[in-house]
Amino acid sequence: MQLYGNPELTGKERFFEKDEVIVSKTDTKGIITYANRTFGRLAGMSAQAAVGKNHNIIRHPHMPRCVFKLLWDNISQGNEIFAYVVNRSVNGDHYWVLAHVTPSYGTDGQIVGYHSNRRVPNREVIDSAIIPLYDTLLQLEKSYDSPKEGMMAALNKAVEVIGGSGKEYNHFIMSLGE
Repeated sequence: MQLYGNPELTGKERFFEKDEVIVSKTDTKGIITYANRTFGRLAGMSAQAAVGKNHNIIRHPHMPRCVFKLLWDNISQGNEIFAYVVNRSVNGDHYWVLAHVTPSYGTDGQIVGYHSNRRVPNREVIDSAIIPLYDTLLQLEKSYDSPKEGMMAALNKAVEVIGGSGKEYNHFIMSLGE
């Protein structure tokens, strides 16, 4: 089983049931400390094999980096965030989720990690809004010689799109399915 590297993308989509929830927990650096069986099944590894690995082992190359920057900026400040994410299974398959990520706190009130629940997303939202937006953001990221500059340009574009809706980020994401 290949856990790292970039296997060929298969173009095959994996699905999970509406009553299933993908759960994982990480430390503050993104190292998986817990994963449920649904996580393991969709990622293509046992839940136990995921523990100790960086959560980016399931990062799909078509996922804009700026979305993860937005996510990390929010959760590291103690805020929750919702995001549509396409993940990659270790064999190159992919699966879409609507993620809800929250900080986890220690007894001293400090952030000790993050908890993520992922549910089945609204397919119409994925096809009509998210894929076109993410394609635009990804093209913008790749149009720069500097990956950091590209990510920041795409982040600015995402902020512009969201700001144009008149809503805060989480409200914007959740309103797409209305």
